Amino acid sequence: MGHFLTFVSAALTTAALFTDHVNAANNGTTPMQLRLAYAGPTGMVVSWNTYSKLERPTVRYGLAPWALTNTASSDVSITYNTSTTYNNHVKITNLAPNTLYYYQPQHSNSSTLYSFKTSRPAGDGTPYSIAVAVDMGLMGPDGLTTHVGKGASHPLGPHDNNTIQSLQEQGKDTEFLWHPGDIAYADYWLKEEIQGFLPNTTIEEGAEVYESLMNQYYDELTPITSKKPYMVGPGNHEANCDNGGTTDKAHNITYTVSICMPGQTNFTGYRNHFRMPSAESNGLGNFWYSFDHGMVHYVQIDTETDLGHGLTGPDEPGGSEGENSGPFSNIRDAQLNWLQQDLASVDRSKTPWVVVAGHRPWYISATNRSSTVCEDCRKVFEPIFLKYSVDLVLSGHVHAYERNAPISYTNPDPNELNNPSAPWYITNGAAGHYDGLDPLLRPLQNYSRFAQDSAYGWSRLTFHNCTHLTHEFVASANGTVLDTATLFKDRKCSVSRHGW
Repeated sequence: MGHFLTFVSAALTTAALFTDHVNAANNGTTPMQLRLAYAGPTGMVVSWNTYSKLERPTVRYGLAPWALTNTASSDVSITYNTSTTYNNHVKITNLAPNTLYYYQPQHSNSSTLYSFKTSRPAGDGTPYSIAVAVDMGLMGPDGLTTHVGKGASHPLGPHDNNTIQSLQEQGKDTEFLWHPGDIAYADYWLKEEIQGFLPNTTIEEGAEVYESLMNQYYDELTPITSKKPYMVGPGNHEANCDNGGTTDKAHNITYTVSICMPGQTNFTGYRNHFRMPSAESNGLGNFWYSFDHGMVHYVQIDTETDLGHGLTGPDEPGGSEGENSGPFSNIRDAQLNWLQQDLASVDRSKTPWVVVAGHRPWYISATNRSSTVCEDCRKVFEPIFLKYSVDLVLSGHVHAYERNAPISYTNPDPNELNNPSAPWYITNGAAGHYDGLDPLLRPLQNYSRFAQDSAYGWSRLTFHNCTHLTHEFVASANGTVLDTATLFKDRKCSVSRHGW
C-alpha cells in the first residue's frame, strides 16, 4: 500500500509540474538563456530570462536528480527599456565546494534537469583547464556564417565549426568559460543592414533587431552556460547599440550613439543580464571583480571606464570611441585602489597563480595602433601587475591571436617563459563574429613570439601544478591546436590535490 501511495504521489507531482510548465509557456514564464556564475567558494548565481516578470524567482536544487529538496529565491526579476525579456537572478549559498549539484529554475519542463559544479577551494592543487573566448558574437544566419555582406570578410568555411560549437566539443572538459568583453555583437545590426546582410529596417526598429540578435546569442550559448559558469567582463560592444558610430558610404550618412533608444546605452543590457561576484570580492557590478578557483586567483578588470589617475577610459565622455558611458564609481581611483587591495590580499601559498583579464590590450602588433592599443590602460595597470607579480594577462579587442613574451615596460623578460619576473601577455580576440578577423601589422613587435590572423579560435589554459601553466590556441574550425606554450615559475607552495 505504501509503495502505491508513493507512486500516486509521484505521479501527481509530475502531473502538477507538467501543468505548471504548460501554464508557464502560455504566460511567458518558461526559463530561457540559462547561465551560471561563481559566487564565492560556496555559492553560485543561477540566472535566466523570461518573457514575463516573476514575482519571486526560485530555483530548486540538490545533490541528486531525484532529490531537489532545497530552494533558493530572490526578488530580482528586472527589465529595461527596449528589452523583450526579464532577467532573473538567484544566488544559492552554503554549498559544498567542488561538488556537483542538480538544479531547476521554476516553471522549467519537469523532465529537464541541469547541473553545475561549485568552485574548487583555494589550496586545491588538482590540475584543471578553463576556456577563454574574447570577441565572440552571434553565430548562424544573422551572425558569423558561411557568407558575409558587401564589404565584410572572413566567412566560415563550408565545413567549419564555429567557436560555440568548438567550445561544446573541444572545450567540454574545461571548468568554466571566461569571456572578457565583446559579447554577441548585437550592436552590429545597422552595419549588417547597410551591407545587405540583414533586411533593412528603420532606425526606430533597430532596437528590436538589436534585442533579437542579443537573445539569439544567449540562446545559442545556453548549452554551455547552463552547465558551467560563464564569467564575463565589459568590452566596447556592450556600451551601446551602435559601437560608437556606423557610416553608410552609399548615402554619405554617419550614425552616432544618438540613434540608440533608451535602455541601449551605458552598458544597460550588460548590467542587467549578468551577476558577477563583485559583492564577494568587494568589486563593482559586472565591471571589476575577482574569484579563486583551486590554485588560481582570477581577476577581471575594466578597460572601458573608471581607469583612474585622471585618465579617461575609452568609453567615458570624450573617450576614443565616443561611447559616452560610465564612469560607474563616484570614488576617485576606485578600480585601481580595489585592484591593489585585491592583489595584496592574495595568499600565494594557496593560489600561487594570478591571472588577470581585461578587454583591451596594450602589447599587440596592431595595424591601427593609435585606436587599438590602450596606452592609458598600460600606464595605470602595468605598475600594479609588476608590483604584485601577476603571472598572466589576457586580452582581446584585436580580432586576431598573438602570444607575446613576458614583458616589463615594453621590454621582453630575458628569461622568456623560464621563470620570468614580468607578466606573460596573450591577446586572443579571434573567437569570431560577423565582422571577421583583423590583420596584424608585420613585421611583428619585438616582444611577439607567435601570431596568426587567419583562423577563428579560443584559448585553453591548463594549470598542471603550482609551477607549470600551459596556454593553447584551439582552432574552432576543426579543433586542432595551432599554438602551445608553457610558463614555468620556480616557486614552492602548499597546494595539494583535493587540498581542502
